[in-house]
Amino acid sequence: MTASAAAAAEQALVPHTLEVDGITRSYHLHALADREGFLVAFPEGIEKNWNDGREFTSSRAHRDHVDDVAFVAALVDAIGRAHAVDPRRVYATGISNGGIFSHYLAAHLSARLAAIAPVVGGIADPPEAWLRPEQPVSVLMLQGTRDPLVPYHGGAVAWAALNGGREPVREPLPADGKDRCGGLRTIYPGGRDGSEVTLVRLDGGGHTWPGGAQYLPELLIGRVCRDFDATALIWDFFKAHPKGGGP
Repeated sequence: MTASAAAAAEQALVPHTLEVDGITRSYHLHALADREGFLVAFPEGIEKNWNDGREFTSSRAHRDHVDDVAFVAALVDAIGRAHAVDPRRVYATGISNGGIFSHYLAAHLSARLAAIAPVVGGIADPPEAWLRPEQPVSVLMLQGTRDPLVPYHGGAVAWAALNGGREPVREPLPADGKDRCGGLRTIYPGGRDGSEVTLVRLDGGGHTWPGGAQYLPELLIGRVCRDFDATALIWDFFKAHPKGGGP
């Protein structure tokens, strides 16, 4: 990226604030998305943490029971007042704590979110207390089998059961060269209201964003898979899954 392009990208990130439950919250907004024609909001958690449904954690967001769901709902409302937003195409994604929060958010805002894409972030335990979505939500999950922070255990895919649908279809993902993990894509099609659930298992993948940076040493977080660009994969999934299905 050239210096001028980097400067333009930085200027395109416009800071905003919201008052939610007496707390000033902040986010940045960018229209990518210039090429694809969608808005991207980057909300900021309290001290870089989200209250994601887990009961035992030392972060302020959890300790103070910060209502991050209300923050995101207010954020979507604020953006909708300022820009032309298609209510059938509101999505959420994140990595790690942000991925776990995506599940939590979808359970509480299922009437507003069309799809989520948690990356190396599972469903917070215990889910029985909160995983009761009113409407089906399409879900794309990306998880590495060598993630030292969010271990991959397999087992039942909760969203597939919640959404209903047909038997899963499995597609092998072949590895090809260095840092290319391979694995398995499991698709649960035909859910209610056109919803779909997809689990992408990355064999040997770590606590990382596929196609992204090795932001910490491999010894600490595992390795980055480079079979594909997770950002592009997620956007393709989102485009194909508006609320209620259809074009």
